Amino acid sequence: MLDLIIIIVCLIALVNTNQSMAKKFGLPQKYQYHLHYLLFYHLFFSLFYTWYIINFGGDSRGYWVFGMEQVLIRGEESWMKYFGEGTTFILWLCYFPSKVLGLEYITGNILYGFLGFIGIRYLFIMTAEYFPMNHKVLNISLFPTIFYMANFNFWSSGVGKDSLCFWAIAWFMFAVQKYNTRWWQGLIAFFFVYLARPHMGQALIIGTAIAIVFGSEIRREYKIVLTIMAFIGSVYLMSNTLEVLKLEEVSLESLESYTSTKAKDLGRGNSGSAVDISSYPLLFKIFTFLYRPIFIDAHNIMALLSSIENALYLWLSLFIIRNWTPEALRDMPVFLKVGFITSIPVTLAFANSLGNLGVMMRMKNMIMIYFALFILFLITYNKKLRYQKYLEKQRYYQKRQEIIAQKAAAKEGNA
Repeated sequence: MLDLIIIIVCLIALVNTNQSMAKKFGLPQKYQYHLHYLLFYHLFFSLFYTWYIINFGGDSRGYWVFGMEQVLIRGEESWMKYFGEGTTFILWLCYFPSKVLGLEYITGNILYGFLGFIGIRYLFIMTAEYFPMNHKVLNISLFPTIFYMANFNFWSSGVGKDSLCFWAIAWFMFAVQKYNTRWWQGLIAFFFVYLARPHMGQALIIGTAIAIVFGSEIRREYKIVLTIMAFIGSVYLMSNTLEVLKLEEVSLESLESYTSTKAKDLGRGNSGSAVDISSYPLLFKIFTFLYRPIFIDAHNIMALLSSIENALYLWLSLFIIRNWTPEALRDMPVFLKVGFITSIPVTLAFANSLGNLGVMMRMKNMIMIYFALFILFLITYNKKLRYQKYLEKQRYYQKRQEIIAQKAAAKEGNA
């Protein structure tokens, strides 16, 4: 009964906040409806995620029922003994709803799925507010269709680091876009990202610092202060990140050793998604991470759905060179600059260390949406420029025709 009450209360709250946020940011009625559709669409994926994990296995259920054998708690078990980075942090978050309230695993997935939806809502609102135009593929508008992608929703709909990181990173981007008033939200969001996945927190700081330094929309005094803060934070957290990754130092040798070992470990086994990337050249590793599984790799329904999305990503990527302009990069929203810059080192790191397509689908879920939105912005920005040139040309010819007509009328008057 408690499970049902909590789900209904959260669902009503999200419907109401959909309406209030759509009104606050001036979204048209059709986009408000899409927020409601996405909420229930995401709820479906939480239910599907529960069925999938129960039948095919995964870490998610272990987080909720505290069956994670790699986490050893000595002495009497208590909530605060689970506090830490990575797996222990997720167990710490799950302790109260699972152990104290006794909520079911399906309820946990729905609650984490609601967090994933909130992350989607942040990105949806910023895309609607800051993108200049839309673009269609096969007469289907990419926005908001891009937010209905199955793999994108699936990996942000259940208990685990994936949903938590996706939500927290999206919240961080939302805060960065209005850093002068939402800075405190950014700090809270970063807390969740770093404790869930320290290396992602490190990448987020670096990406933010680079976007601040090279961005034109941030005032100079803010640039100096924010850059110093990002540098201090990055240095301060570096030692802890290295400890989590089990690296002794930051060097090409240690990173290469770590990634090659990780790739070989994940490439072993009889899993249909295992891929030995240890002998791949760098560009092929990046291609594998960004665009696989493709259709011939699909060994289950999620891999098949992912291959459809990857085909769209690959097709959109072909438009980067054609639409890459300094003006587009200059006028790009801050959140998108940070998201795209952050995705570059993360892509390089994961492409070198992951040898399992299933793990790749999970990991790239945190950053792939920013890559897709980056391409969409390039396309729509240049589409807007072409449209403006078309209007200017129309006005020019219209004015020319008016002048010709005036001259003709003047001649007739003189005659």
